[in-house]
Amino acid sequence: MSTFKVNAQDFLDQNRIAVVGVSRKSEQTANYIYRTLRDKGYAVYAINPNTETAEGDPCYANIQAVPGCVDGAMIVTNPELVDQIVQDCAEANVSRVWMHNNTFMPSSVSDTAVNFCRENNITVIAGGCPMMFLDFGHKCMRWMLGAMGRLPA
Repeated sequence: MSTFKVNAQDFLDQNRIAVVGVSRKSEQTANYIYRTLRDKGYAVYAINPNTETAEGDPCYANIQAVPGCVDGAMIVTNPELVDQIVQDCAEANVSRVWMHNNTFMPSSVSDTAVNFCRENNITVIAGGCPMMFLDFGHKCMRWMLGAMGRLPA
């Protein structure tokens, strides 16, 4: 089994997941991921310093503001913000980070942040999308990208 698949399964086996980049705009990718995880029974936490609510739930300014511990952080932001976000994750003892990459849009992956995670014993998934493991259409896309050699390592 590929490292990507193993790490993705480990990430999705957790219950408390923060989604960083949830927006006031419901059509955004981060919001879709947030809603899907919430609807599947995960305890999800919206992170965005610019709003107090998103998707009808409280929104936190950063990972450290979430009450209790967080098992994983799904990052769906501009890569320029990711270096600070992974530092926040380290401070909050978050041990799993997934930097989103939409096949047809810009990525959230920051090479500096990936290196920071590895240096700080944070399991990092640099690319891909959790939807590839959560719904049929995206599972088909995962198969196609795998056949093309375009899945994260």
